Amino acid sequence: MRTTSFTIPALLAILLNATNGLAADKIRIAVSNPNMPNLTVQLAQSRGLFRDENLDAEIIRMNPNIAITALATGDIDYCQLFGAVVGGAIAGLPIRIVAGFLDNWPLTLISQAEVKSLRELKGKTIGVSAYGATPDLLARLMVQRAGLDPDKDIKILALGSDAARVTALKQRIVDVVVMSPPADAQMEKQGYRILARAYELLNLPYLGLGANLRKIKDKPNEVRRVVKASIRANRFIRDNRDESARTLIAWGKVERESAYASYDALRNLFNSDGAVPEDGLKLVIDQSRRNAKVTREIAPNEVADLTFLREAQAELGIKAR
Repeated sequence: MRTTSFTIPALLAILLNATNGLAADKIRIAVSNPNMPNLTVQLAQSRGLFRDENLDAEIIRMNPNIAITALATGDIDYCQLFGAVVGGAIAGLPIRIVAGFLDNWPLTLISQAEVKSLRELKGKTIGVSAYGATPDLLARLMVQRAGLDPDKDIKILALGSDAARVTALKQRIVDVVVMSPPADAQMEKQGYRILARAYELLNLPYLGLGANLRKIKDKPNEVRRVVKASIRANRFIRDNRDESARTLIAWGKVERESAYASYDALRNLFNSDGAVPEDGLKLVIDQSRRNAKVTREIAPNEVADLTFLREAQAELGIKAR
């Protein structure tokens, strides 16, 4: 009988070639808009960071309420939302946050010119993307900072896309809208008022990565690889202004000036480790709990599973916060 022996380097090469020969795992990731805050997964796609993890990703634009339903049913694999995932988990949907991308909210309240302060929002109507989504949570939290009761003192309308919210403001269907940069600067030039910026008032996570519980249970290795690629994308965004802006121009079909303005406004909000600040998560949980009229306390592990985040951080040599 002939015995073949291999050196350790040769065995490693064989294993690497076998791994490279495996078909990439196909995943579908939903984003709410092709804009700067949502750039993480698109950058991971365009720069080949998902491919590095043997992932074949499809990025799909969905309204938040549709994305949460699709995530819960398994029609998509991941979504780049935060508040909506937390709210869905509290409502009993089988979904969890597995990573955070932006440590604060890059959203702005833009009002009709005659509205001069948050206190003047009493009796006014605010346009958001979807009920329970991050802009909805933001509007309520900012109104509370002004001493108003968001359930009694204001009216909130779910209007969908950024374009729909701008149209509603221009047609005076609403008094205020929640928008991302560079819409704030653009609208200000048109005579509207920047009433307040979220990051000046609040400190809590904005966008992240949500996954289905079945995916977490059945494909933990895939979840870890998606998180790892996303962290690498965030780090690239922070360090590469021109390439990030060019990616945004191609993906979001925005003008060069707007792309660079968005990057400069939001660059520092992208974290470099995928972490989910504990205090910020608690704020989102509390707000979502109030919106859903849930009286019991909600533990962080009921809405988030950060196991894969810690594994990805360890692989990347990142010290957890």
